[in-house]
Amino acid sequence: MDSKKIIVLGAAGAVGSVAARTLCKCADMANIEKVVLADIDLEKVNALAKEFGKIATPIQVDVLNKQALSLLVEDADVVLNCVGPFYKFVEPILSTVMQAGTDYVDVCDDVDVTLRILNQDNVARSQNMSAVIGMGNSPGIPNLLARFAADFLFDRLDAVDIYHVHGGEEFEGPGVIAHRFHCMSMEIPQYINGEMQFVRFFEESGKALRTKTNFPHVGENITVYPYPHPEQVTLPKYLSLKQVTNRGTVLPEEYYDLTTKIVEAGLHSKDPVEVNGQKVIPYDFSIAYLIQKRDEMLKKMNFGSRKGCLKVVVSGQKRKKQKQYEFIIASSQMALGEGTGIPAAMATLLMAQGKIHRKGVFPPEAGINPLDFFKLIKPVLKSSNQDKSFGGLEVYEIKKGKRKPVSIEKIVGKAMIAKTLKNIFRKTEEIQLV
Repeated sequence: MDSKKIIVLGAAGAVGSVAARTLCKCADMANIEKVVLADIDLEKVNALAKEFGKIATPIQVDVLNKQALSLLVEDADVVLNCVGPFYKFVEPILSTVMQAGTDYVDVCDDVDVTLRILNQDNVARSQNMSAVIGMGNSPGIPNLLARFAADFLFDRLDAVDIYHVHGGEEFEGPGVIAHRFHCMSMEIPQYINGEMQFVRFFEESGKALRTKTNFPHVGENITVYPYPHPEQVTLPKYLSLKQVTNRGTVLPEEYYDLTTKIVEAGLHSKDPVEVNGQKVIPYDFSIAYLIQKRDEMLKKMNFGSRKGCLKVVVSGQKRKKQKQYEFIIASSQMALGEGTGIPAAMATLLMAQGKIHRKGVFPPEAGINPLDFFKLIKPVLKSSNQDKSFGGLEVYEIKKGKRKPVSIEKIVGKAMIAKTLKNIFRKTEEIQLV
């Protein structure tokens, strides 16, 4: 395998820095010779690069400078884009990367942006390049779990219900909060009863989807809200499903509640307001205020270490019987950066290994073999020193409201044997027919 060069855009951020660390520590898995840490903040990527020695190269880049970005990516093997907010940066970045014909991975979770860039599929195909979009915590892992469930757990997969929570990160940047404003202000797709429905966060349609759920290793009875993530749009396209829902929140709950009140009051507006003879932009004030109040809340309640959990519940039929499984990926010490950055790095490793063959622009369930991804979990967590923080992938079968642990290795093993036997019998029948 030829040596590889990987570029991480937004390498100084909460997600990008985790992805960069993971790639540097796991470079041998894909014969990666160089990881370029690119960001507008040169000081931060310089400090990050010093952790890894010669494999890491820091560089300052303005991703909206098309010429500079084009020069940066043209000789790379894979570009991992972690620059947010996604509704502002993903489209111009992907356009430049496509012109260079460089393979691409991102963590975009804006559904409106996702729909637009999926329309660039033919352009990417004409460049003979692969672009995996939305390969983080959510979207990303749920897409692969749904694909796995459809292929190995069920004869007919009916529903995929996604729940996620995180909080307590060391810092939360303006881009993350801006994304949250965006999510609360737009139509939110939810795929219910075989149809796409659009709800509004503050209207009855959205309030009806609010519910409480338990997140193992994080907390119980936590309220989750409808989220405009892309899984609800992409999964029904590639899998025959009756339902895909996505609900989540951010901890502390008091912080998320404050955010909702600010948006509901219209204080996320960018229209200036005159206050004592000076023009104030509510949006700028609200972001600064939320960052300050969040820090105060975390200290006052002694929140402790950052934490996060993704729960995916899949339901369907197996041998004409109803079945339900629950997938859990959780950490009581890590949160948004790790939960999103590590899966993104894993997909980048798979791309560099040559295990993603599809060309064009596509979500994870359309081009990544979930078994390839799952096989990477343990070695990547171990190599990146995250194995003590993450317990890996937990799987439970739900029977009469009770959770029974299930070995994913056994499930895969039995399914692979069954599929092999099925292929053998099919070939035998073909021979007899001839």
